[in-house]
Amino acid sequence: MKRRILGGTGMSVSELTLGTMMLGAMGNTDHDEAVRMIHTALDAGINFVDTADVYSQGESEEIVGKALRGRRDEVVLTTKFSLPMGDDPNQRGGSRRWIVRAVEDSLRRLDTDHLDLYQMHRTDPDTDVDETLSALSDLVRSGKVRAIGSSLFPPDQIVEAQWAAERRGHERFRTEQPPYSILLRGIEARMLPTAQKYGMGVLTFGPLHSGWLSGRPVSADSHRRQAQRHVFDLAEPRNQDKAAAVERLTELAAAAGLPLTHLATAFVRAHPAVTSVIIGPRTPQQLDDLLAAADVELTQDVLDRIDEIVPPGLDVNPGDIYYTHPSLADKRLRRR
Repeated sequence: MKRRILGGTGMSVSELTLGTMMLGAMGNTDHDEAVRMIHTALDAGINFVDTADVYSQGESEEIVGKALRGRRDEVVLTTKFSLPMGDDPNQRGGSRRWIVRAVEDSLRRLDTDHLDLYQMHRTDPDTDVDETLSALSDLVRSGKVRAIGSSLFPPDQIVEAQWAAERRGHERFRTEQPPYSILLRGIEARMLPTAQKYGMGVLTFGPLHSGWLSGRPVSADSHRRQAQRHVFDLAEPRNQDKAAAVERLTELAAAAGLPLTHLATAFVRAHPAVTSVIIGPRTPQQLDDLLAAADVELTQDVLDRIDEIVPPGLDVNPGDIYYTHPSLADKRLRRR
């Protein structure tokens, strides 16, 4: 499997990252099978594993910890913090108080003494980014963390964090983790160029767009999809637009002699700003299919055809974006 350098960290990572959100209560509850899946990915050449404390409330990290016993040095390991880990308002966010506790909890669950990359899962409007970067920089200096990154930061927040790090002499975010697929291309307009400007590695997630590009019928049948009904509700006109685009993409994939999953994953890998594409299989069969796409390269003609179906920079349904800016999320901030 091909590798790329992760931003300015010097770390060499595979073009596919194994995402483990679906390992545990949120997906595959069979720990032994989940461990075997991780080993399959490593044996196939993946050396980048992504998890988060919030995935099944720590269970995913525990599974990853089990799987990496005896193989930890083979892996560039990353986890994330800042989403709620309990009802206490102090068990979330980017405060020094929470970061110091969250990293120790993750290290314990992962059964390791260091993280290669520690990512802030979402922005925290209640905490000065200087406070967050200061705490994260101390983790780097202590050796518990090798590099830090962000996830789902809009371009303005990426720039603010970079400037704050430069002004105050902090470690800076070396990576960004956004959603990116053929159906969700909005990041091409501003986010990806911003990341490139600051030399950040980009780890994208959701190449199959929550199953829309899996080649299987779309429905809100699973528990997770029930919680995201707006993403799948075909009564929504913009979801009808997605369905129409998927039909054309399926025809294009067939004409190119590819499964739709391979077309979708290869498309994301083809963007020059993307370092690695996170795949998040729930079953061994899904993992095998995605691993088979590791070396697929799309021709310029196929990429041009994709652009005709979903133009560059377009989110077919903007409601699928995982991030809402704090100034819009809290209506009190709209009534000043």
